[in-house]
Amino acid sequence: MTRKLFGTDGVRGTANVHPMTAEMALRIGAAVGRYFRRDGGSTVHRVVIGKDTRLSGYMFENALTAGLTSTGMNVLLLGPVPTPAVGLLTPSMRADLGVMISASHNPASDNGIKFFGPDGFKLSDEAEAEIEQLIEQGVEPAKAQNIGRAKRIDDGRFRYVERVKSTFPAGMRLDGIKVVIDCANGAAYRAAPEVLWELGADVIPVGVTPDGRNINLDCGSTKPRVAAETVVAHGADLGICLDGDADRVILIDEKGHVADGDQIMALLAARWADEGRLKGNALVATVMSNLGLERFLTARGLRLERTGVGDRYVVERMRAGGFNLGGEQSGHIVMTDYATTGDGLMAGLQFLAEMVRTGQPASALTGSFEKVPQLLQNVRYAEGQTPLEAASVQKAIAAAEAALIGKGRLLIRKSGTEPLVRVMAECEDEALLLQVVEGIVAEVKAAV
Repeated sequence: MTRKLFGTDGVRGTANVHPMTAEMALRIGAAVGRYFRRDGGSTVHRVVIGKDTRLSGYMFENALTAGLTSTGMNVLLLGPVPTPAVGLLTPSMRADLGVMISASHNPASDNGIKFFGPDGFKLSDEAEAEIEQLIEQGVEPAKAQNIGRAKRIDDGRFRYVERVKSTFPAGMRLDGIKVVIDCANGAAYRAAPEVLWELGADVIPVGVTPDGRNINLDCGSTKPRVAAETVVAHGADLGICLDGDADRVILIDEKGHVADGDQIMALLAARWADEGRLKGNALVATVMSNLGLERFLTARGLRLERTGVGDRYVVERMRAGGFNLGGEQSGHIVMTDYATTGDGLMAGLQFLAEMVRTGQPASALTGSFEKVPQLLQNVRYAEGQTPLEAASVQKAIAAAEAALIGKGRLLIRKSGTEPLVRVMAECEDEALLLQVVEGIVAEVKAAV
């Protein structure tokens, strides 16, 4: 079954524009409620709902609650919490379903709905396709006596904070370490500084004043400039930049240099392999990860298992192969020993633990491998446009692939979360790299 509504990470789009309308959220809530409450009887069923700090989160929280309770689901409202908190609390609270209202790194005008199953892992493509069918067909509501209830849960953030702290080595502290934590004015604006402070760090918070409209605005993992400047200005040892729902992280060393998810994964994979903790002697990452990471792992007798783009596909491969470490270049770091999905704060703590253990500065730990020159450019297109099908674009792609044979690789794809065509290439010859990427981008722009 194909999916039209769901992308690579749930349903996402501009708030109050199809499909992210209150009416659609109500229908989605009813459909997913019916999907997880198939017995149709009076058995108690629960769903936990978290959200980030977007203004539209109030609207979608209420609409989803209405849809879910109409099918007999009891709703537990967590308020603003990171996405990984929903993955944690869904099985912890014996819920049938977890829902996160967030558009992650997207601007405040966007929002999205992500789903977790009773095991805390994101739903499969097959499950999402079945839910889409229910949305199209319509759902019969529960009988009056079986309508669900809604309840606020006040300690969800504290449960998450304690879980995150438990992943830090016992007996280790962060005394004397100065950390800039950029929360992107998002879901972790309270939890992340609390965790770091309770572990002993000297905390300098950035992006912790959400107003509903400033999530990811010139801050966070996609725009780390302010955090980098803050690290240098305050003489901090490390900068940790989260995104709007805190499931991804970008690190900044003491010199203000930015390290992406590939470098974090390389460090953790090598360390875990030395300790005999890296299951299957493999790291799972996507096709976007740098070729330098693959070479680094191969030189150590480790494997890189590549998947399609999206942390959900990384997790699916990890579970299928029995692996325990994976992630994305963009900063999703998945450690299934600790969590069911990417957790930016947990990943940051693992890096800090390595700083404490080795006594080395961040700059010495964020350069595990030399990157192969990589260039990524995005082209935005309008609803209904199909620029990749244009003959001129196809011709440019074919020419680029021919030019890169034996010299590098090319990846062209549509984003699963935004109306963007992403053009990425890797090549040791930087002049050729620029030529092929800009050539394709020019043709895509002409097509749109």
